[in-house]
Parts: sequence; structure tokens; C-alpha cells
Amino acid sequence: MSCPSVPSQDSLAEPPELLSKVTRRLVPFLILLYFVAYLDRVNVGFAALIMNKDLGITPYLYGWGAGIFFFGYFLFEIPSNLALARFGARVWIARIMITWGVISSAMALARGPASFLVFRFLLGLAEAGFFPGIVYYLTNWYPARERARVMALFYLAIPLSIIIGAPVSSSLLGLHGLAGLRGWQWLFILEGLPAILLAFVALRYLTDRPEQATWLSPDERRMLSEIMRADKALSERACGHMTLRDAFSHPRVLLLALIFFLVVMGVYGLGFWLPQIIKRFGVSDLAVGFLTAIPYLIAALVQVFWCRHSDAQGERRWHFAIPCLLMAGGFTMSALSHSPYISFAGLILSAIGLMCAQPMFWTMPSTILTGTAAAGGIALINSIGNLGGFAGPYLVGWVAQVTKNPAVGLIVLTVALLIASGLVLAMRPETVGERRRRVTAATGPAPKTS
Repeated sequence: MSCPSVPSQDSLAEPPELLSKVTRRLVPFLILLYFVAYLDRVNVGFAALIMNKDLGITPYLYGWGAGIFFFGYFLFEIPSNLALARFGARVWIARIMITWGVISSAMALARGPASFLVFRFLLGLAEAGFFPGIVYYLTNWYPARERARVMALFYLAIPLSIIIGAPVSSSLLGLHGLAGLRGWQWLFILEGLPAILLAFVALRYLTDRPEQATWLSPDERRMLSEIMRADKALSERACGHMTLRDAFSHPRVLLLALIFFLVVMGVYGLGFWLPQIIKRFGVSDLAVGFLTAIPYLIAALVQVFWCRHSDAQGERRWHFAIPCLLMAGGFTMSALSHSPYISFAGLILSAIGLMCAQPMFWTMPSTILTGTAAAGGIALINSIGNLGGFAGPYLVGWVAQVTKNPAVGLIVLTVALLIASGLVLAMRPETVGERRRRVTAATGPAPKTS
């Protein structure tokens, strides 16, 4: 998308069993970590079913609280990811998890709108760097052509956090009155603790780079290290070497950040408001949890197929744009229909688009970013993009307060997703001449040879 196709690596093709061994070792544990992170990020949607009334939080203020998380996330994202690149994923990811686990549990101490907003902001500061850190970490273990499949597996944490977490979260609301605490307070306390415990497991379990992996044989460590060095060299030959400074100013990196901003508007606009939209169907709080899980269960099955198809075809743009259009269509169905059945079908389509678009997006930055530029550039894209996590819930909340119906706010998200799909399809590959001029501008003209 952003540069010519990376040359074939067939001569350096890794044995399938080697990457399978890496996947079995790393991916299930990373899924578990992101499961906990995403659950702690969006469980406020279930807490809001009771908490908003207890704390006097209006739909408008709830939209602020759901989204202000991403202001803290934005401020500390790039420094956090650069620290991860310097100190290693194992130590830094554990640090992030302990911090966010403590603050997530402390959400139970909120006493009104002001303290609710403060805790959500601090939670964003604490979690900053976790997701882009994992994306950067995976680029150290998998060559470019394998990353859509791996990102699809990693993103299974999102539907799992909804499929498992939604019924659990709604059930925890039933602990109301235990030890004198409200149900939403128990929800925050009990769902924050796993992050703290898993941080200590991560310190012992994760390995920063292939050459340090004692769970691989010496030959496997050598082979995988050579493959990753060759993959980095191929990417730099195809796209030109990019410094950290280049990554922060490259037009395509900034455009990717804008596209991700628009997608994230849809992702969190749906995630934070979905329980309240379903609640309007006239079902119980427990039923809300189970019904919320259904769209994500279906989406998880479609996602794996979609990303495997992208890897097989070697195509990224349309595999990203089509899910965005599907998400936009689903939002429109839900917003305009007066039938709960059609509205729910629209939510299923939106969830499918959401789950297919996100992993496909993260295959694109790695085509132009490597090394420290990858750590900083991925963090830049994610931090700017995640401001859409404020804009989406805020706009839906504003429209919900005006219209008394949060589903109508989905129209705003539809427009954002249509723009995102149009932008990614309009991006043309960088020509050889353009790439040469960019590299020359950054590094100076190549020395003349006699």
C-alpha cells in the first residue's frame, strides 16, 4: 500500500513448524493479556447501567468519561513505546499492567462525575503503550507476510473479552450490597485484579527477541534471527530506511493515523454504547451481557477467515476498506430501524466489520516502518488514532442526550467510516522515484563512485 511489494523471501522461507512453535508459545498469552486490557477499558459500559444513576452522570458526561481515557493514552503513548523499545517488552509490559490494574480497581472509589473523569483519564495514562507495544513486539517475531494472520489471532482477545466478559460483567452487577459496596464497584475491583497478577507472570514468561528464546533450540534461534534480519533488510530495500524523525513527519504515517482515528471512532462508539443500545430492547441487565456477546462471537469466526484470505492474496487495502463499509452499513441499519431484530442484525454486521478492519489496519504501518522508527511510528499512529476513542463516544453521547436515543448517534460513526474507507482506497503505492527522493532528502545524496 505504502511502498512497492516486498521482494519474495522464498529462499529464506521459514519452516512452518518454527513459526507454529512461536505462535503456540506467545500468542495465547498475549491474547490473555489483551483480553484483560480490553475488558478493563470497556467494562465501564456495563458499570454505566447502574453507576450513572448512582453518581449523577448524564449521557453527555458519560460520553466524556468514556472518551477522556484516550487523552491520557495520547499523552503517554509515544514515550511509553520508546521506553519499551529501550528496556524490553517483558519489563515494560509488566509495568504497564500493574499500573492499569491498580487504577482500574480504584475506579470503585469514584464518588461523582468529577472523580469518574479523573480516574478514566488516569487509566488512559496507565495503559498507554500496551497495544502498540504488543504490535511492535510481534514485528520482532514474525516476518511481514505472516502478520495479518497473527494480528487476527491476537485480535481474538476483543470478541473473547465481550463473549466472556460481557456476561461476567453483567453478573458482577448482581453483587450489589456485598460488604456494603455497589455492584459496579465490585465490577471494577474484581476485573482490575487479573492485570496485576498477570504482570508478574509476564515478567517470567515473555522473551524480548528470538536470540534470547531458551524455549527454542539453538538452531531455531539462529534460523529465526536470520529470517527477521532478512525481513527487515528487505523492507528497508523496498521502502527505504526510515529514522524516528522521518516516522513522525512522513505523510503516509500521518494519513494512516487519520484513517485509524476514524476507525476508532466506530470501534469505541459501538463498544461503549452497545450495552445501552441493547438495553433499549427491554431486556434485563443479565440478558444485555449475553446479547452483547452474540455479535462478537459471529465476528470472531469471520475475522480469522478474512485475515487468512488477505495473507493468501497479498492484498491489504480492499481487505481493510470492505469491513469499514460493512461497519458503516450496520450502523445505518441500527440507527434507522425501529425493529429490535433489524437493529440487532445491524449491530452484528458492525461487529464483523470492526473485527475484520482492525487487524488488517495494523499490517499496513509495518510495510514502511522498522526498528526504532516502528516503535515510535506505531505509537504515533495509535495515539493519534485513539483520540477517536474520545470523539466517537462523545459524539454518540451528545446525540443521545439531544435525541434521547443513543442508536441515532451511530449515523455520525457511519460518516467517519465511509471517509476512512475512501482514504485508504485513494492511497496509491509510493513510486520508485518518490521513494528515492524521500530517502535522499532524509540521508543526503549517495556518494559518487569512480
